[in-house]
Amino acid sequence: MAEVDYKRELDDLIEIIVSEKGSDIHLSVGSHPVVRVTGALVPLIKKPILTAADIYGFCDVLISTGRRELFTKTSEVDFSYGAVGGVRFRGNAYHQQGTPSIALRHIPNVIRTLDDLKLPPILKSFTDRPQGFFLCVGPVGQGKSTTLAAMIQIINQTRADHIVTIEDPIEYVYTPDQALIEQREVGTDTTDFPAGLNAVFRQDIDVILVGEMRNAETIATAVTAAETGHLVFSTLHTNNASQTIDRIIDSFPAGQQDQIRIQLAGSLMGIFSQRLVPRIEGGMVPAFELLINNSAVSNLIRERRSHEIQSVIETGLEHGMIDMNRSLVELVRKGEITVENAFAYSVNPKGLERLM
Repeated sequence: MAEVDYKRELDDLIEIIVSEKGSDIHLSVGSHPVVRVTGALVPLIKKPILTAADIYGFCDVLISTGRRELFTKTSEVDFSYGAVGGVRFRGNAYHQQGTPSIALRHIPNVIRTLDDLKLPPILKSFTDRPQGFFLCVGPVGQGKSTTLAAMIQIINQTRADHIVTIEDPIEYVYTPDQALIEQREVGTDTTDFPAGLNAVFRQDIDVILVGEMRNAETIATAVTAAETGHLVFSTLHTNNASQTIDRIIDSFPAGQQDQIRIQLAGSLMGIFSQRLVPRIEGGMVPAFELLINNSAVSNLIRERRSHEIQSVIETGLEHGMIDMNRSLVELVRKGEITVENAFAYSVNPKGLERLM
């Protein structure tokens, strides 16, 4: 039996995902390779059903030696992969029912602008600030990293600042323009997010991108960095602004919650929540919510009244805030999305019904 060339097989899968404008590749034992195109999973039935040996063969191509050792030890590992032509993927190798699997997310090699992404121009205002804390939130796969990449690129093109990203793994690769920009990968360039963040205080950094707020230590250090003259951007897997505030505060022991509440009220600039909704004409379009921290919001955070933040957003249009339901209604009115999908992607369907 001829030996399989896994590099060639992978290149073939990558060619398919690029030509079909897909977002993900899934490789699992007992299944054909599967790709996600416009939100739908499509099995590549002309490809053979994969075995465990196949998955490990793909791992040898995709994952560095050090990370393969980590995969063997922990049964899961994050990684990034750069293919020919500048095509990049964020990946995760893991085990399920004792067999290996791989999930690959396609990262476009061009950092798109806010306009290209159909995102609100007001996001640019957060890139002009000298310091503060800005969060982009939403479920997995909703474009959070892409949005932050567009914002970091604005800073890169307009400010002579020192920018450092701390990511696991590195996704978008930036070319320094007006800024000095350096990218650190967890597990390769720094031990973990807290270690990378603690180091920024000794590296003369102006702007920090933290790939994800994974624990209380990372959050605490990021907030402190924002308080001490840094502009900090990061992500969280939460559904909206009020849930984000609660998640941050609840990640700390009871005795520390009042302190982080005060720090967050003072350092937070805004929280941007987004969803990618299927377009009627194909592809995806973002719907979004924007909370801008002002004196009213700061008071609500300090006074443990985060449940009232949604009302502030809904009535804060004149201050630049954006309500998710109004965003969805606007997409319906423009003929971009169906009413059914508007309700499917709303976190407050009853509120949406009142606006329709």
